[in-house]
Amino acid sequence: MAIQRLSYMESPRPPAGTMAGIAWTEGVSNETVANSSLEFGLEADFQYSLFTIIYSVVFVLGLIENVLALYLLSCRVTHTSHSYVYMINLALVDTLFVCVLPFKIHYHLNWNNWIFGDMACRVTGTLYYINIYLSIAFFTCICVDRYIAVLHPFTYIQIKVLHYVVVVAVLWVVALSVMVPLILGGPLHNSGPRNTTLCFENFTTSSWTSRMAPYNILALVFGFVIPFSIILISYPLVAKRVSQIKHSIRKRKALTTISIILLICTLCFLPYHLTHLLHFLMRVQVIQNKAFTRLIYKMRRVTLALVSVNCCLNPLLYYFSSSSKRWRCNFKLRFRSKIVPRDMSTGMLGLVNIVVVSPQTLTVSPAADTASLPDPPSPLLL
Repeated sequence: MAIQRLSYMESPRPPAGTMAGIAWTEGVSNETVANSSLEFGLEADFQYSLFTIIYSVVFVLGLIENVLALYLLSCRVTHTSHSYVYMINLALVDTLFVCVLPFKIHYHLNWNNWIFGDMACRVTGTLYYINIYLSIAFFTCICVDRYIAVLHPFTYIQIKVLHYVVVVAVLWVVALSVMVPLILGGPLHNSGPRNTTLCFENFTTSSWTSRMAPYNILALVFGFVIPFSIILISYPLVAKRVSQIKHSIRKRKALTTISIILLICTLCFLPYHLTHLLHFLMRVQVIQNKAFTRLIYKMRRVTLALVSVNCCLNPLLYYFSSSSKRWRCNFKLRFRSKIVPRDMSTGMLGLVNIVVVSPQTLTVSPAADTASLPDPPSPLLL
């Protein structure tokens, strides 16, 4: 029985390399080509330049920011909270993500034609999505940590660094338990138009309803809806508590931390998951309106590019949730210390002000409200 292909809009493109002669593409069945023809009718020519530009910027900025963040968080910053374990792992996840981007850049620059083989497609595609959900998971852990620190301080001081390590280990085990079956479960590439090979997209309807459905449903519910709900709930609770304390620097920094996390999730992850839900309904043929499916496809391309920006925004979390003096002025103070004259008799910097207080001027009031006193400056509040 002849298979009728849906027409698609032609656009001027450079000739794509023929992939039919390469052995790794032989796993693409005729059913895949036939059933995925719906994707051929969905065009978004802007995606090639969009992905290339966004991914290139994210690669350069994200690599510099996250490598520097790993260095500072691991070696240079004095921690006053064990939650720095979450931030180190978040920076590590982002660093792994930006290492995948050169493959994605070449893929989109080559008009969505994958040339690196099936296994590379499986690994890079899986790492791309693991970054999304591990980032959200670590965001949630940080918010819960700040919530406990502000509203239940006596419980918070009993939490040991071992507890944080256990949580991180569990998250990585869950991530690996999802990655391994997905990588070993079969090819994740498909035939595209003009003898191209698509990676991690253009799946058949049968794949969406069988192999991909559990991953998409679990990722949507447990990877985003529940964690994002926890973040939304923790923000007003912490904000209410902070509003009751006028001069608490640490608690205000906790609110700043949750605010930045909420902002990143709203800008990067919320649009992606809303669009991905519509895309999933389209692929299982719940949504069949042609005009709406074309709009969904274009929206998904935009949100896929937007979600990658999170790895450039995450270092802002480390910056603003920490003491500004340690991060902003660390290298500046070291440079100045070499040029500021020293007092040879004392060995102290000449610009240091020495204040002498007479013992008679010191008074201690037993009734003083210590809760209203400002917290001492902290090298890092994570």
